[in-house]
Amino acid sequence: MQIPVARPVIGPDEVAAVSDVLMSGMLAQGERVAEFEQKFAAYCGTAHAVAVNNGTAALHAALLACGIGYGDEVIVPAFSFIATATAVSMCGARPVFADVDEETFNIRPDQVKERITPKTKAVIGVHLFGQPFDVEPVQETCEANNLVLIEDAAQAHGALYHGAKVGNFGRAGCFSFYATKNMITGEGGMITTSDKPTADRLRLLVNHGQSEKYLHTVLGYNYRMTDISAAIGIVQLKKLDKFNLRRRKNAEYYAANLSAKGLVKPKVAGNVQHVYHQYVVRLTEEFPLSRTAFMEYLKAKGIGSAVHYPLPIHRQPLYAPVAEPDPCPVATRLAATVLSLPVHPSLDTKDLAYICETINKVK
Repeated sequence: MQIPVARPVIGPDEVAAVSDVLMSGMLAQGERVAEFEQKFAAYCGTAHAVAVNNGTAALHAALLACGIGYGDEVIVPAFSFIATATAVSMCGARPVFADVDEETFNIRPDQVKERITPKTKAVIGVHLFGQPFDVEPVQETCEANNLVLIEDAAQAHGALYHGAKVGNFGRAGCFSFYATKNMITGEGGMITTSDKPTADRLRLLVNHGQSEKYLHTVLGYNYRMTDISAAIGIVQLKKLDKFNLRRRKNAEYYAANLSAKGLVKPKVAGNVQHVYHQYVVRLTEEFPLSRTAFMEYLKAKGIGSAVHYPLPIHRQPLYAPVAEPDPCPVATRLAATVLSLPVHPSLDTKDLAYICETINKVK
């Protein structure tokens, strides 16, 4: 038995959609991209969506469209994928790291308040592992200090905060469709917004700054999505709610059946619907094995696992040196203790039972 930690779910519908595009001869950005943008905006509840070629491009373009540039500061969580911070650096701005909540792994609103300086222009809140961060207090802080709020929703397609989908709480919401995400296009991304000037600016930025063909009015980038990717995305979007339901059911099974001492299961806040891009547990000192030994044990039993993320962003060599005492101790502690277990929609009850039984046998 081999159970991977992640597996894209691709079926004949996706194959047929790609084949249709290939046979049409129109492979680059075109009608499929426009259709995907419209349907994704409708799904998220925003007025606009702009497709791009990956999630990092989405973050970079969103920051630029919101006016972030040299000398600015942007508050970001210290525990996230590196692109949350590097997209800020790509604008010539400086990421300022805020610590995260030990139970939800998401940015702490009180830390956002503490990190504001006269140079602060924006906050990026990450809906990490599929669970929305606590949006309302961060929104209030942004409004009170005239800051732009950008949602990094790369791992949270379809997640809900107070019953509304992520991607429409900030000036812009940034999504990734990388091959392991809740819905995929292979590589790809999307920026959602209900602000028309921001949407118009984004469309310039992602297509070489063109206001019309061969008329370049601003410095732009080649961040376009292809019709091939969009064709996959259109099909995957139809399946997203089903995929997310399966992920939640798998997480519920773990919650009910994992009982190993020293293994802390993820906590879900009361006002959200988690979509479990990752099922992330924490290993405490009571757990019998080190994280490395536990991963080797799982591997020997045919169970994949991964660490998201082994080094917090503020301790990456790119952003070193780090001041002492550690400005984000929770992020540092989490990086040393978290472990992701398989939660993807391809798992069946037999797989889940085997995983739980194998973990519960650890002595």
